[in-house]
Amino acid sequence: MKSKYINPFTDFGFKKIFGEEANKPALIDFLNALLGISPPITNVTFKNSEQLGDSVIDRKAIYDIYCENEAGEKFIVELQKAKQNYFKERTIYYSTYPIREQAEKVEWDFNLKAVYCIGILDFTFDDDKNGKDKNEVVQNIQLRDKSGNVFYEKLTYIYLEMPNFRKKENELSSRLDKWLFFLKHLEDFQNIPEVFSNDVVFADSFQVASLAQLTETEKNGYEYSLKVYRDLKNVIDYAEEDGERKGYQKGITDGKIEGSTEKAFEIASVLKNSGVSIEIIMKSTGLNEQQINTL
Repeated sequence: MKSKYINPFTDFGFKKIFGEEANKPALIDFLNALLGISPPITNVTFKNSEQLGDSVIDRKAIYDIYCENEAGEKFIVELQKAKQNYFKERTIYYSTYPIREQAEKVEWDFNLKAVYCIGILDFTFDDDKNGKDKNEVVQNIQLRDKSGNVFYEKLTYIYLEMPNFRKKENELSSRLDKWLFFLKHLEDFQNIPEVFSNDVVFADSFQVASLAQLTETEKNGYEYSLKVYRDLKNVIDYAEEDGERKGYQKGITDGKIEGSTEKAFEIASVLKNSGVSIEIIMKSTGLNEQQINTL
């Protein structure tokens, strides 16, 4: 069945829904539903994500949405389509940039604004939950001391593990549930579900996401983005199956799946030979530009 709406897990689709000036109400609504900040966010200003990096490689590796609200709090929202080596470290590394950019050249008392790093994941962290609920959808992480008390409340990492969200339309109980349902099933909707009726924000989001509303140039951009997404998914599925056949994944040693580096290089090689850009390969595999150029 032909899709009526864009796939929000493509780079094009995600930025079309949340990353354009005209669609800021959707991003604001999503952030408020996820974060529950008081007072709620009423406006955001998009910032150039390339300003976050010190080097060319840093700037190439940063994607998606970087914005701040009227209180000066910073938000990085990133879509991640595939597992990669050191993904958590990468998130922490990039969270340092919106902290460092707050430094003032004049005399300054180090009073920082809050920073929120949000990852919408098309995979799960099953392998490293160590007995925790593996069906968990939202992981909310802050720095805590050994007693479990929050040590610093102005730095928050939130990961949404989308494969774990399995609620049906009649089970949605919160605004966040509606957003997760929207994102997970958007490409499959043929009609707007009843749960979104009489809701202006979602009505506008469905219109923005409608393939029929895209210009010819936008359609071409979306088709390329969709091809990259599907190719990546197919390559990862194949690499995982092939890795199992070759014995790359025989178990977990010191919290890491054996063969993860080999798999990353294998995926990168296929993507590179398929003409996928270095920037996308870096994000998809966790490898750096120098490693990819050796392939």
